[in-house]
Amino acid sequence: MNAAASRLNPALLEREINSFAIDSRDVQAGDVFFALSQPDYQNNGFNGGFDDATKYVFSAFDKGAAACVVRPDRFAEHKAELDKFEGRLIFVDDAIKALQNLAHGVYLEWNRPVVAITGSAGKTTAKELTAHVLQSSGRKVLRSIKNYNNGLGHPLTVLNLAKDKSYDVAVLEMGMSTPMNEIERLCRITPPDVAVELNVLPVHVEHMGSLENVARAKAELVAGMKEGGMAVLNADDPLTLGMRHLSKGRTITFGIESAADVRAWDIAFHHFGETGFMLTVPDGEARVAFPLNGKHNILNALAAAAVGFSFGMSANEIAAGLHTAAPPPQRGEILYFVDGFTVINDSYNSNPTALLSMVQTLVETGASAKRRILVAGEMLELGEDEIEIHAETGRQIGKTGVDLFIGVRGLALELVNGAKAAGLNNVKFVADSETAGDILSREIREGDVVLIKGSRGVRTEKVIEKLLEHFELEKR
Repeated sequence: MNAAASRLNPALLEREINSFAIDSRDVQAGDVFFALSQPDYQNNGFNGGFDDATKYVFSAFDKGAAACVVRPDRFAEHKAELDKFEGRLIFVDDAIKALQNLAHGVYLEWNRPVVAITGSAGKTTAKELTAHVLQSSGRKVLRSIKNYNNGLGHPLTVLNLAKDKSYDVAVLEMGMSTPMNEIERLCRITPPDVAVELNVLPVHVEHMGSLENVARAKAELVAGMKEGGMAVLNADDPLTLGMRHLSKGRTITFGIESAADVRAWDIAFHHFGETGFMLTVPDGEARVAFPLNGKHNILNALAAAAVGFSFGMSANEIAAGLHTAAPPPQRGEILYFVDGFTVINDSYNSNPTALLSMVQTLVETGASAKRRILVAGEMLELGEDEIEIHAETGRQIGKTGVDLFIGVRGLALELVNGAKAAGLNNVKFVADSETAGDILSREIREGDVVLIKGSRGVRTEKVIEKLLEHFELEKR
């Protein structure tokens, strides 16, 4: 223990603490505030420059924080301001590591099953579906807050168990974007009882160097699972299925195209907001009316079904759970407008596989629409082949039967050019989402169906915001 830490107020040790914050603006009375600084971020695999939160410790105490966690070197820099709080300061060498160690301790005390989900795409949707299916069986489920899936968001989610220990199971996303063994670190906090691998796609290749490196990083989830646990693997993805040998217990596979333990077949896209399919699990089958569209979302549903099966749920119980699920915000939301057009808001993120899957859904399910319009932003972090990936994706879009295609920002120009090369002439390229929203607001007519999709940094949700400035949603 640091000499300064030895002067910690003994009364603080007797105080019950169950809420924690890393942003001083979120601090409430009785919280412990972790003052993160640049060395902490660097030590824990975060890219970029970050503010030194030690300068906000005074503000945290002013808001009623019970204690603050700081580095001794940062305390020395701010000693004049913080000296009077020394009895309420907890000194650590790495504030992020301290947060993670605390979360691990809370997890150990709770000691119930963890379902961990990773993949290059679909993590949040699969997490929400899995949590919903398990919840439909009567279990109380802790789930990752929003998409808190990194070395900060993950422990903050787990620390909710300090407030409420009555959860039966935790369903947690685990993400990565650098070669810093991020998933391995997360598995040390909460070793998974069930490790779900959705897919390995050319996402984060810019930082990882190759698709094979992405696969190795994702495989840390299976390698980090508990002995005797369950690995849930996508049989339609060879790189994911290749992780089978890392399983420390049973393996259950899911898929559409390949032989798998959990399968979807007889798939029919009835209308926007409903897909029908037969679900097969090892001990039965059931018909599913599923409220999301797209092949990629069926795979997310199958991952959730595989988890449900591993918890002893029957095919009928899983089907009932999937039927009452709802898409997370901006991930396949169906928006109906009073003026008679429909918008699929899938603007949260994008990659080639998911984009083409949703375009196919647009074309097939919108077959009776007057026009099928695509607004697609550039796809980020695809690595050195990003130009050709965009061009090829554009060529495939051009063959689908879309009536109008608006490409948004940067490499979306390659999407547009690829679509033109494949024969789609009604195309436009714009520099930003606000402009795309203005153009769409002028172009859109009754009977149109629109898909809006783009990587997070493109902010294609602003297209929706523009539409809402001019048109009114139906009340349903």
